[in-house]
Amino acid sequence: MAKSFNELKEKMSPERREKIENEAQAILMSMALQEIRKTRHISQQDLAKILNVNQAALSKMEKQADMRVSTLRKILSAMGGNLKIVVEFPDGEVVINQFEHA
Repeated sequence: MAKSFNELKEKMSPERREKIENEAQAILMSMALQEIRKTRHISQQDLAKILNVNQAALSKMEKQADMRVSTLRKILSAMGGNLKIVVEFPDGEVVINQFEHA
């Protein structure tokens, strides 16, 4: 008989569970816009209405590898999020705030 994930998880060491949780969080933090929208349970059509664009235009935006910061902020804001740009350096992180209210 197959075991549930919770049963398997209980048999793991705390270190292994923490590693899996960290990896899961990293995956969630590196999603494409389309994946973010889907995890927020928002249809492409509904998000397009919020943004006052047609569904085809939103589909094109979601597939862009390069877009304006203001466009990205609008899309994320329409999903209920706030854009934060963080630069990672070997000696620490810096939040870039010049785009916060553009």
